Amino acid sequence: MEKTLIVFKPDAVQRGIIGEIMTRFERAGFKIIAAKMLQPSREHYHQHYEGIGTLKTRKGEEIFEGQLATMADGPVIAMVLEGVDAIDTVRKMVGSTEPKSALPGTIRGDYAHVSYGAASATGRGVANIIHASAEPKEAEKEIDLWFSDSELYDYPAVHEKFTQPR
Repeated sequence: MEKTLIVFKPDAVQRGIIGEIMTRFERAGFKIIAAKMLQPSREHYHQHYEGIGTLKTRKGEEIFEGQLATMADGPVIAMVLEGVDAIDTVRKMVGSTEPKSALPGTIRGDYAHVSYGAASATGRGVANIIHASAEPKEAEKEIDLWFSDSELYDYPAVHEKFTQPR
């Protein structure tokens, strides 16, 4: 089974839409194997967005600093989801990084609308509800950054109990 990290960003927490979005992942058949609320340090976000995601390298200092400012707005909820092709499927469910471009039916298409231009005009990162790992090596590094091994749970889902012999 593949694992992926998702982080409900401060705008999702502040709007009170975490439960609705978690339900979408559960209905798609993903198993939640880790979850916690926290307010990471600037250093943690630097490691996440530059050390792993190379945001500053790819997009520049201004976008990087705007993203860190946006993430500092409040607590986040980090989760690890597990399932078949979890990374690609979750990314499809989440939608385009720019909410304005996200298709209806995706999480960002249904819950956000801000454009890159509007975010840049305020010197902030785009409020796009959620982060989801982009590829397997990134997911592995992100999960290691956000969770210790003891925080990841291995348990059978109800339906798995009836498909495997004792």
